[in-house]
Amino acid sequence: MTDTSLTIETILTPELARCRVAGTSKKRVLEFISESIHQQYPDLDAGQIFNNLVARERLGSTGIGQGIAIPHCRLDGCSQVIGVLVTLEEGVGFDAIDNQPVDLLFTLIVPKEATSEHLELLSQLAEKFNEQSFCNELRQCSDNETLYNRMIGA
Repeated sequence: MTDTSLTIETILTPELARCRVAGTSKKRVLEFISESIHQQYPDLDAGQIFNNLVARERLGSTGIGQGIAIPHCRLDGCSQVIGVLVTLEEGVGFDAIDNQPVDLLFTLIVPKEATSEHLELLSQLAEKFNEQSFCNELRQCSDNETLYNRMIGA
């Protein structure tokens, strides 16, 4: 049973588009993201989300270059794909492939058994974030609603 209709629009809620967050380190940013998910989905444990994101980062940084990271992980007990979009006040070190600090993140949390859906979403995100002008638009947003609307193309 694969849902091929998963798009950025279907996994990102306005509550999980967070603009100009103060993040002092990769760890703090991942904690913030984990807490944000837990607030929207109380059944999901913030600590478990954080631990899974950190475990994934240990395999290799999800910093894809040009100030962008796409942290992602699978999560037991998660029944749907969840997206979180965050822009940071200032870039943080993320061990990115180009060693640039990261200030634009899109996090994906996927159910443990999800396979192709999550790869398809990663490719959609990489394609969007490949457009420098689009990334600059996101970085210029000054509130959560504008950030959300820009990301989903509203």
